Amino acid sequence: MKVTREELLHIAKLADLKIKDEEIDKYLLNLQDILNFANIVNKAPVEDLNETIGSIDKYNVFRKDEVVEFEDEESLLQNAKDVEQNMFKIPKVI
Repeated sequence: MKVTREELLHIAKLADLKIKDEEIDKYLLNLQDILNFANIVNKAPVEDLNETIGSIDKYNVFRKDEVVEFEDEESLLQNAKDVEQNMFKIPKVI
């Protein structure tokens, strides 16, 4: 399947992209490469595959939430815009 100039311009309009005339050929090649690769992936033989890796492993991937004392508070806060009571002071967010 070959992408036409009109299709590319229609897609660009839908995506609110401003493509210059001198860039159209480059975009056509890139889009065609993407579609060719997608076509290769779609044709990959998957009939004999009986296992999906990672879809059923249920475990917490987050680290344990632990309080850690930082010994050099001065260097930690040195780049803070505002500091109050040895803490970063940030604007109120509502």
